[in-house]
Amino acid sequence: MKREITRAQHAATDRSFTVLLSPTRRGARLARLLTAAHLGAWGHPSEAEAAAHIVAELAANATVHGRVKGRDFQLSLTVSGSTLRIEVTDTRGDTAPPGPGAVKPPEDDAETGRGLLIVEALADHWGVTPGPVPRKTVWAEIGLVR
Repeated sequence: MKREITRAQHAATDRSFTVLLSPTRRGARLARLLTAAHLGAWGHPSEAEAAAHIVAELAANATVHGRVKGRDFQLSLTVSGSTLRIEVTDTRGDTAPPGPGAVKPPEDDAETGRGLLIVEALADHWGVTPGPVPRKTVWAEIGLVR
């Protein structure tokens, strides 16, 4: 009797990318461009636009509200199964944005204050994770089309 042993082979679909960027407008722009490039290379071009918008808003917040002189912010992208997780970590853990459902719209004539509303509209889930001191991470997840 001949027995054949086979192993289940799983495709390596899980991917991740992490980079430190300067807390400047240039760093925020680079975060957005890197996000679009990586999602395209990973075979998810249809989600690249929404993800780039989310990253643009979170990176802009990290450069404006989370900036500490001499400290970078971190962008992390992780694809796990059919979910993309975006994380932007800055070193101002002492200040945290309002969480999901608590973001208030700005006045009609305000020039700022819409970033987290955009994140809330585009992400399936998002939130704020404190620590480790002195950091905080604002994250968002979006489903990926297979």
